[in-house]
Amino acid sequence: MVSTAAAQLECGGSSFRFDWAELAGALGDLGVLVPIAVALIVKNGLTPTAVLLPAGLLYVVAGLVYRLPVPVQPLKAFGAIAIAHGFGANDIAAGALLMGAIFLALGASGLLDWVAKVFPQPIIRGIQLSVGLLFCQLAWKLVSATPKAFTDHRHSVWWLGAATAGVIAAALLLRGRKITLVFLAIAAVAMVLGFHGSLRYGPSALHTPQLSWQVFSAAAVALVLPQFPLSFANSCLATADTARAYFGDVAADRVRPGRLAMTLGAANLFAGAISGMPVCHGAGGMTAHRSFGARSGGAPIMLGSVLIALALAIGATLTAALTGFPVPILAGLLAVAGLLHITLLKDIRGPWNWAAAIAVGVTGFLSNLSVALVGALLIWWAVRGFRSWRARR
Repeated sequence: MVSTAAAQLECGGSSFRFDWAELAGALGDLGVLVPIAVALIVKNGLTPTAVLLPAGLLYVVAGLVYRLPVPVQPLKAFGAIAIAHGFGANDIAAGALLMGAIFLALGASGLLDWVAKVFPQPIIRGIQLSVGLLFCQLAWKLVSATPKAFTDHRHSVWWLGAATAGVIAAALLLRGRKITLVFLAIAAVAMVLGFHGSLRYGPSALHTPQLSWQVFSAAAVALVLPQFPLSFANSCLATADTARAYFGDVAADRVRPGRLAMTLGAANLFAGAISGMPVCHGAGGMTAHRSFGARSGGAPIMLGSVLIALALAIGATLTAALTGFPVPILAGLLAVAGLLHITLLKDIRGPWNWAAAIAVGVTGFLSNLSVALVGALLIWWAVRGFRSWRARR
């Protein structure tokens, strides 16, 4: 039975929901996607269609393959470095191609699924703590140092902070009432009122990158190397664990680290080929989608379809329109996602497990996630080995 407000499709024993709750949940992770996308368009010269199309296609693929609200996000460390240092479209494309090739190979080899088994749950929870803290930090930076690409940068920090606090309170209190749809309506009105220029239909230009060994080497060192441990830990290991924590082993059986590596790898090969935005999955994004109502693959399919439609129908106009997206809404949703993501730690038991999770989370947030992971694994298995040795004596 299909109603006017909702539709549900059965496929292979799993359901795809297409209703207002799924749509509200689909919008919960815009706080990560929009700021980086706008900055890459305005500051780095990527075209809007090239930015939105890889994300939209990966969202649709994720919904069909995983049948759960598996998120799609920009490569955060990669994007932040590219924006801060002004890397051009060719450098970003080279980095996306390298990320795509690496993760496609890792996923196809089965290595990631094996590696996931040696990661104890407290260390995974530490990764999730690090991501939650990072989301909160990004939200604060959006408010305290609003990028000049957004029209809201003209407002004072006090005004933006107060408005963001209101968004956070409303999102926490009303997240079961499709509050993100209200925020999207407000954002749409703000973008329309703030839009200046002529509306042009059709996609923005797409072009293949100009590549060389120098471009690849620069991208490998400056962009890929800092991003790899974050994508390995958060996009693959932590996302698979988060899916099981929220939806159970049976429903989340398709969400495996190796498979996540393959979908994000293929998407980045496409992104690199069209000089687009590199993308990944992310555990924090799954928390955002689920917290605001998403429960099936319908949410990513709907959001992906919207992004594809925007990229192809009005891509040529999006640069000017997206700059009017209200910063308090982006920062508020981002902060709520971070806070709720940190609550995944509630199932940790025992002081040793808590110490390991907090050490990984805080170290990864303050310095380097790869150092935190390697150090925690060495200490964890050294202690386990010592205890086993003591038990055999």
